[in-house]
Amino acid sequence: MLRDDDVVLVISNAPDLLLAKRIAHVLVEDGLAACVNLGAAGLSIYMWNGEVEGAEEIPIQIKTTYARHQAVVQALAQMHPYDVPEIIVLPVIGGAAPYLDWVREQTAITQNKRD
Repeated sequence: MLRDDDVVLVISNAPDLLLAKRIAHVLVEDGLAACVNLGAAGLSIYMWNGEVEGAEEIPIQIKTTYARHQAVVQALAQMHPYDVPEIIVLPVIGGAAPYLDWVREQTAITQNKRD
């Protein structure tokens, strides 16, 4: 079982760079994520409604804590245009202690940072 201050990585994507940037800014400004990395566009191949489809997508990596991950998932679901957006939460089992501490500090639960 994860503790609230354990760091997690949330993986998602966006259909374009503009939306990916918007998601990143909102998550960081609201204190839900310490850092969001946007990758280079890549092709995703998947099955949808019985058909193989492909779409160019921007990969998104979100660093946050277990305490914040549900809020991140909800924010992603609200901002994302897909019916079923990719949202995967992975535990972080190690890393540089100063970086992990920084993630915890940036996502400490306080009032909404945009208020």
